[in-house]
Amino acid sequence: MPSLSDWTVTWACVTSQSASHVAFGTSVFLVSTMEMEQEKMNLSKELSPDSASYNCSACHGDETWSYNHPIRGRAKSRSLSASPALGSTKEFRRTRSLHGPCPVTTFGPKACVLQNPQTIMHIQDPASQRLTWNKSPKSVLVIKKIRDASLLQPFKELCIYLMEENNMIVYVEKKVLEDPAIVSDENFGPVKKKFCTFREDYDDISNQIDFIICLGGDGTLLYASSLFQGSVPPVMAFHLGSLGFLTPFNFENFQSQVNQVIEGNAAVILRSRLKVRVVKEPRDKKTAIHNGLSENGLDTEGGKQAMQYQVLNEVVIDRGPSSYLSNVDVYLDGHLITTVQGDGVIVSTPTGSTAYAAAAGASMVHPNVPAIMVTPICPHSLSFRPIVVPAGVELKIMLSPEARNTAWVSFDGRKRQEIRHGDSISITTSCYPLPSICVCDPVSDWFESLAQCLHWNVRKKQAHFPEDEEDQDEGDS
Repeated sequence: MPSLSDWTVTWACVTSQSASHVAFGTSVFLVSTMEMEQEKMNLSKELSPDSASYNCSACHGDETWSYNHPIRGRAKSRSLSASPALGSTKEFRRTRSLHGPCPVTTFGPKACVLQNPQTIMHIQDPASQRLTWNKSPKSVLVIKKIRDASLLQPFKELCIYLMEENNMIVYVEKKVLEDPAIVSDENFGPVKKKFCTFREDYDDISNQIDFIICLGGDGTLLYASSLFQGSVPPVMAFHLGSLGFLTPFNFENFQSQVNQVIEGNAAVILRSRLKVRVVKEPRDKKTAIHNGLSENGLDTEGGKQAMQYQVLNEVVIDRGPSSYLSNVDVYLDGHLITTVQGDGVIVSTPTGSTAYAAAAGASMVHPNVPAIMVTPICPHSLSFRPIVVPAGVELKIMLSPEARNTAWVSFDGRKRQEIRHGDSISITTSCYPLPSICVCDPVSDWFESLAQCLHWNVRKKQAHFPEDEEDQDEGDS
């Protein structure tokens, strides 16, 4: 029997495009030193060129990677902001590990996390996570906050720099170019013609973007997350909005900062997302079913309609316009844990713990912590405190049989819809995190945002005693 000193914590391997770029997830396990050599031999066989693909056991085989042609995310579909839910052949399953699913650490076509070259290694310090590229990035998606005239000049400068100085392909949303100030700018016309445009919910660009640049506030980062229901390219967010908790970069020296990212010299933080599945009872006779699909594009399973979302901040279930308290049951891994009677409940990621959940009294949790926060909104109970549960559990929320009214649900503040009796919302941690590029490192950036944006623990300092009083106190003693 090996002693405790013979054990070492290792990272579980989830994917690799080559033997020199092994990606490791966040699920950890214990391996004794006597078993290391055998584990290395087994891993080397799994990562050999003869292997066609690797299935993540933590995800029950739901995610598959190929070493020659890695499958990144879902198959192409018409909608970007809400992917069709899995059919009856694949259940909505959580990971076996309470620490959450192994995150896919390839981001877009060319980016991944720079890993320790050793197959077996100690847990990586979050501050040491670095971005690297398999190939030089060639395409970039620029997301600009709309209806903000102050962003037009930074937007033009950035796009001209990317296209003329770096010879990159720039994607922008079509409605961004419909801004009257951009349409009337004749000097910007030649550059505007080179843009590749897309429309949300209609054009799938998930496999064409190498990295993302956001100009605006935190909402631009949430919008970028909603566009990618599978693997998300690295995101570089510039603070040009109102709050900027998730947007650490200043625009003054954007050229040098963008160059560092393109060269792969950047720290990255993996922000976990929630995989949410909404299953509804069919009530509208107009949604006829043809070959397992309803007319509105939703997958149907057993006569029910199901939609799946990837959520970065939070899922909010509230009472909507009703004057009655919401009354919803919360299940954890199939067991009823509580009934929420109040204005609603927030299920958030660590990233979302500093958003709506913080306003509702939840603890602020660092994004590297594998967890899910459950926070009631104005509960009609003095003892209902916010709780933190392991990232790997599955939460299910339904209207209570005694509920007097329906409830409403929104995902990062979007796609708001009504929940009625018989409908269910299943929530677990997604294996597709959002890789957010840091200015310094994940720890320093987070505390900087707490201080600058939320003024965390800011108060007037207590004055010290005068020296003569201190001497008098010592004399009296």
